[in-house]
Amino acid sequence: MLLSIIPYLNKSILEIFINRISPISNSFRIFILKEIGIKIDSDCLVGKNVTVKLGLSQGKKGEINIRAKSEICNGVNLECWGGAIDIDENVFIGPYTIIYGNGGVKIGRDTLIATHCKIISSNHTIPSKNTRIRSQPDILLPVTIGDDVWLGAGVTVLGGITIGNGCIVGAGAVVTKDLAPYSIAVGIPAKVIRTRL
Repeated sequence: MLLSIIPYLNKSILEIFINRISPISNSFRIFILKEIGIKIDSDCLVGKNVTVKLGLSQGKKGEINIRAKSEICNGVNLECWGGAIDIDENVFIGPYTIIYGNGGVKIGRDTLIATHCKIISSNHTIPSKNTRIRSQPDILLPVTIGDDVWLGAGVTVLGGITIGNGCIVGAGAVVTKDLAPYSIAVGIPAKVIRTRL
């Protein structure tokens, strides 16, 4: 019934209604995440259609920690596969970002990860032609992203990478090597073009 009267509602009345419902639905999403074993601070913001999977690896259950004032936007996919994803305080993770934590992912405080980024903390082994690729175990490659980092839209961070504090990575870049603190990197593969120092 409410949907049928929305076109006739005064804009300010509709905004008041949405603003009152929004904190309730955010609190409900946080409650559900806590119930399935995610450690998340109650003052975080969680968007719609966020996917989280802890998974198991060698009998060990995955872990996801999301600290105070962090925002996980609509459509974000956090999958541990038995590993760990650790998100520090005041981190923004943009819509439809994918983080695979099987090798371990740590994201420092005050970091901005734009829409459609991918952070992958593992790789596949490359067997001989007589062995099926899918039958091989993953190579676990931890990823560390420092404090105050900005990953532009569509950045991919491959396994085993450390991105130092204060780095900026341009949209669409693929990070295949460590970035020293305060580097500004762009391209495929990402290359440092200057620093913030």
